[in-house]
Amino acid sequence: MASIKEIQVTFDCADPKRVGLFWCEALGYDAVLPGGFATWDDCERSLPPESRGSWFACADPSGAGPRLYFQRVPEEKITKNRVHVDVRVGKGLVGEERLAVLEAECARLVALGAKRVRLLPADEENESCLVMQDVEGNEFCLD
Repeated sequence: MASIKEIQVTFDCADPKRVGLFWCEALGYDAVLPGGFATWDDCERSLPPESRGSWFACADPSGAGPRLYFQRVPEEKITKNRVHVDVRVGKGLVGEERLAVLEAECARLVALGAKRVRLLPADEENESCLVMQDVEGNEFCLD
């Protein structure tokens, strides 16, 4: 029997700290500082200039969710993500109650710099969800 593995979700981005701080606020995660540093600024100052701002990490303070890692890449995002994050704010809710929760969370995330893309209305198989983009255009869903 295979053992359960710990996972990390990695985002390629232009500004790892900006994207990482958005996801900290969106999910209630905490920034992960490398050992020996009190702040991100202290960590950045210890790196050679070409490595500054090259990564950021955050984690679920409860330990239940995966660690998120953000790495700087030179290319811009051009196409739709093949993998995306579902932020499960409406779990167990249906109809108007679910829509109200999705809309409230959408408004909070838009204030943090996210963009609302479209509502996918409920059908015979699925409840409604909202497609959104983070501060660098990475797609995610409020589900």
